[in-house]
Amino acid sequence: MSWTDDRVETLKKMWGEGQSASQIAKELGGVTRNAVIGKVHRLGLSNRTTAGAAAKPEPQAKPAVTAEPKAKPEPAAEPEPVAVREKPDLKTEPAIAPQTSLPARRQIIPAGQPLPPQPSANEISPEALAKVNEIEKNAKKLSLMELTERTCKWPVGDPATEDFWFCGLPVQQGKPYCEAHVGVAFQPMSARRDRRR
Repeated sequence: MSWTDDRVETLKKMWGEGQSASQIAKELGGVTRNAVIGKVHRLGLSNRTTAGAAAKPEPQAKPAVTAEPKAKPEPAAEPEPVAVREKPDLKTEPAIAPQTSLPARRQIIPAGQPLPPQPSANEISPEALAKVNEIEKNAKKLSLMELTERTCKWPVGDPATEDFWFCGLPVQQGKPYCEAHVGVAFQPMSARRDRRR
């Protein structure tokens, strides 16, 4: 199919009337909707102007600029003083109150805030504590750099002191700790459930 002058005139007329590309293609016959759209763009009719003209909008005349007398610049206003907040005394007032809706093990505690109560040593069975105390007497007392995947990584003491060390005994398979420390670290669900009550 070729675009004859008659077909182009029909296309321009129907496009100007607001007909869709599908309707124009059906009227012309032997042409697809996409072919009509392509021809419309090549003719510059895509903005749906009046029939037969691909008129471009005339540029509007710019208003004449009148020179106004320059005003004296106003002196810059002094900035208002910013109130300086004092650091809160963390011993007497918390900066952010810890969230109490979440269980303690899932809370995010802001830095400088006291930790929620942790399970105390009396909540661990006396047998487990005795076993841990006995094991720690025989521990290898390794430093962080001496630990391997086969050594117990249970920390003992305060990390800020020179007396801090790791157990270092052989680990229980699949766990990071020796048998005694696994008994303390991984308690059965029933024991944890009872402790919460």
